[in-house]
Amino acid sequence: MTRRHRTSLVVLLLLNAVVLLGQLWPEGAPPFARAVNIAFLVGSMAYFGHALVTRPPG
Repeated sequence: MTRRHRTSLVVLLLLNAVVLLGQLWPEGAPPFARAVNIAFLVGSMAYFGHALVTRPPG
């Protein structure tokens, strides 16, 4: 796994954690929660789309 892929996964995992926390504890969601939700969905879609288009090494 390349450093770029690892960094992308870490960012997506952090965004996912914020989204999950907002779902479990809605009163504690930060004011920028909507932007985080949208960023997570767009980032996930881009990452999975890129994974589908590129060929695996080997």
